[in-house]
Amino acid sequence: MIQHTVVLKLKYPKGSPEEKEFLSAAAKLALIPGVHNFQSLRQTGKKNDFDYCLSMEFDNMVAYEAYNTDPDHNRFVATYWAKYVEKFLELDYEPII
Repeated sequence: MIQHTVVLKLKYPKGSPEEKEFLSAAAKLALIPGVHNFQSLRQTGKKNDFDYCLSMEFDNMVAYEAYNTDPDHNRFVATYWAKYVEKFLELDYEPII
């Protein structure tokens, strides 16, 4: 299992039309084959300045790599990610045991 998590800060303010558009587009990533347990989360703490988290799981590295090359994923990155995201941190983990 691969746990893929991205924390991010948008260029646009919370509650803006751009925020809603980005989050709506991001939710569609859950429909890409191989994506499991997709979550779109909003930051509640004050320990970092990232506002959102997108988290999902893949059965294995093959499924994760297929997601990374999927046309819908690439379209999301080109259309929304590049335009809306100010900064991000990507975290990919697999269970130790």
